[in-house]
Formats: sequence, C-alpha cells, structure tokens
Amino acid sequence: MNRRGFIAGLGSSAWPMVARAQQPEQMRRIGVFMPYPANNAQAQARNAAFLQGLQQLGWIVGRNIQIEYRWSTGGAGDRRKDAAELIALTPEVILTSGSSGMGALFEATRKVPIVFAIIADPVGSGYVDSLARPGGNATGFTAFDFGISGKWLELLKEIAPRVRRAAVIRNPTISAGLGAWSAIQALAPAVGVDVIPINVNDPDEIERGVTAFARFTNGGLIVTGSATTVVNRDLIIKLAARYELPAVYYERSFVAAGGLISYGPDFINLFQSAAGYVDRILKGEKPADLPVQAPTKYELVINLKTSRALGLDMPAPVLARADEVIE
Repeated sequence: MNRRGFIAGLGSSAWPMVARAQQPEQMRRIGVFMPYPANNAQAQARNAAFLQGLQQLGWIVGRNIQIEYRWSTGGAGDRRKDAAELIALTPEVILTSGSSGMGALFEATRKVPIVFAIIADPVGSGYVDSLARPGGNATGFTAFDFGISGKWLELLKEIAPRVRRAAVIRNPTISAGLGAWSAIQALAPAVGVDVIPINVNDPDEIERGVTAFARFTNGGLIVTGSATTVVNRDLIIKLAARYELPAVYYERSFVAAGGLISYGPDFINLFQSAAGYVDRILKGEKPADLPVQAPTKYELVINLKTSRALGLDMPAPVLARADEVIE
C-alpha cells in the first residue's frame, strides 16, 4: 500500500472512533418528591446537599441527568396526585423525604426505585422488610428511632427543671408523629411531666394550641419531626418566644433560626448521603439489596441568646455536651 492509500485507510478506520467519542452522554432521569413548598429554606438546603452529592459522583444536571421535581404542600390527596404525576414521567429512581413523601409514593408504586431520607421507622411503617434487607423498591436513611423522643423530654427537664407540663407538637397522620408521641408519653410519668399533644395540620391549629397551653405556668415545648413542622418552623419559634416557653427541637436549623436547643442527626448530611444510593441504583443495584442506614452521630446544638432571653441558665453539663453553641 502506498503512503496516500495508507493515510486514507487510517482516516476511514479512525472516523467511527472519533464519532463515538463525540456522542453526548446518556441522559438519565431522576425524580425528586418533596412534601414542602419550593421556596422553603430548609427544603432548598436539603435539595442543594443532594445535588452536591450527585455532582461529587459525576452526575451533572443537564449533562447526564435530568431531574423532575414535585413540591407537594397539600393534604394526603394532593400528595397522592403529585406522586402519581411524578411517576408518570418514568424516572429511573426517586428521592423523597419523610413519612409524608414516602407514604404517597409507596401508595403509587411498588416498582420504581425509591430512596428516602429522614424516615423515622421504615420497618414499622411497612416501607421495608428489614433494615438489613429492605426487600422491595425502597431503601434509604433513617433519621432516628422513636427512643430519641424520650431523650427530648429528658433534655427539656434538664435545661428547665421547673417544667411540669410539656406540649408535644406532632403530626398525628404519620407514623413518625404517632411513634414520637407514644415514646414521650411512656416516659413522662418517670420524668414528672404531664404531656399534651398539639397537632400541626395548619398554622391556625398550631397557634391556637400553643396559646391555650401557655395560659398555664411551668410549661415547655417538644417539637417532633414532620414536613408540617418544617413548613411552620418560624411560627413555632415565634410562639415559643412570645410565651417564654423553653423548647426542644429535633433539628439544628430550628436553633439556627432562633430556637433554644436541638438534639438530632445532621439532616443535610442524610440528603448528601442519599445521592450515593441514587448513584448505585442508576448503576444497576437494587433497592432491595441496599441496607437502610441509620445516623452514626447525633448533634446537640444550643442557642445561648435564646437561653438568655428566656432567663434560663444553661446547665454546665449540657453546655459541656454541646456540639455547637450559637452565641
């Protein structure tokens, strides 16, 4: 073969390789189902952590992944409708948050893989067969077991020994709200505190409940986890301040926004970790084989400015245990 023929042959054989190299990456589709308003600061922080986790694993929105969102803020019927709409878009895997989001998705599909974050009791709720072997189409990350709810009551009594009554702000329509209430109620006699539930179906109900509770002395608040407490975070903090009620929260963001004290996992980290399970599912693993993971660390966060405003002297042992103190 002469030189010209060799070069021509090389060019023709190399061309398919060049063409293949220039083909765009396959676009994968992810669904995100959030039971919060799209403009909620906590929800956006959690979503940002998820996107950051995906990016660290090589998944870039617009380059190799497309994300379909549903921000669902209505009642159970609206959540079911929004979940069905998202599933109809045929995502390969869906990320969701909390019992409100997971419950709606689980009613809508037992086939589409689901990765959940901050579910309190996925086994008791029926979402997985066991933590080690989920067995179905869902897996993810738990926030805490219900036993931690008793710790919130003990912490309230430790920082405010005068407390004889505690209002427990909870969502009675989800397993997390019912389970937390049961754990707190069971411990209350041993701690010497009467507990009263306040439901969080809407802001007016929260305000009426806290206002009525605050008419009596020696009270405090325990705020349990749910999408509705996230949505009403600022209202709850404002009511606690107005009526000078010491309050224990389940998440740091409440304390950063002016709440008194929180004890719970790093929720932002749970969403970043959830990206790892989405990555593994996109690469072919099954939710049934990915164990549900629990937090390895719980954070105690204190807002000293709020403590001073309430006239509380934060006990030295509590300060010594704190992971973060906000001045």
